[in-house]
Amino acid sequence: MSSVNSSKSGKLIVFSAPSGSGKTTIVQRLLAYPELNLAFSVSATSRAKRDYEEHGKHYYFLSPEVFRKKIAEDAFVEWEEVYPDHFYGTLKEEVFRLLNAGKNVIFDIDVQGGMNIKKMFPGRTLSVFVQVPDFEELQKRLQARNTESEEKIRLRLSKAAEEIRYAPAFDIILVNDDLEMSVQKAYGIVKAFIADEKC
Repeated sequence: MSSVNSSKSGKLIVFSAPSGSGKTTIVQRLLAYPELNLAFSVSATSRAKRDYEEHGKHYYFLSPEVFRKKIAEDAFVEWEEVYPDHFYGTLKEEVFRLLNAGKNVIFDIDVQGGMNIKKMFPGRTLSVFVQVPDFEELQKRLQARNTESEEKIRLRLSKAAEEIRYAPAFDIILVNDDLEMSVQKAYGIVKAFIADEKC
């Protein structure tokens, strides 16, 4: 297993939130700022690939059997079985590759995963929880995607209610009630963290 070359490694910035909060859009917008020197950590998942998605770009798509094998091999920084046979995780190899390239690594992962990364790299990780103004807005955003059934949306809303309870454990809570304003706030937060030589 790879290890981190501390003389060249960067910082870690975690964005976590309930599905539909807008965290993915915020992360993608931040990646467009070259001065932040960000690289996106591609997560692994056992869910089915959607038509527009590419392996290695959106996710590393693994079968549930392969995912379990990698868990047994201790190949993940963090992982979670979100629903039965529905895994998400962050591969150690992916994180070490980006850190050793001198990049600041940005994550778009679920709440438990974000907390686990913060525990593993406590001195150099910024954790940001993206929150929607209210549950009605979250439901509207999930339905507007047109990618999931009503049953799956109900599952996501139920999970969101649990995840919101963990928000105080994050360094920053960013309420995404206006996307453009939230992107600018996130940019300022990340830029200040990267510039802080004490981290």
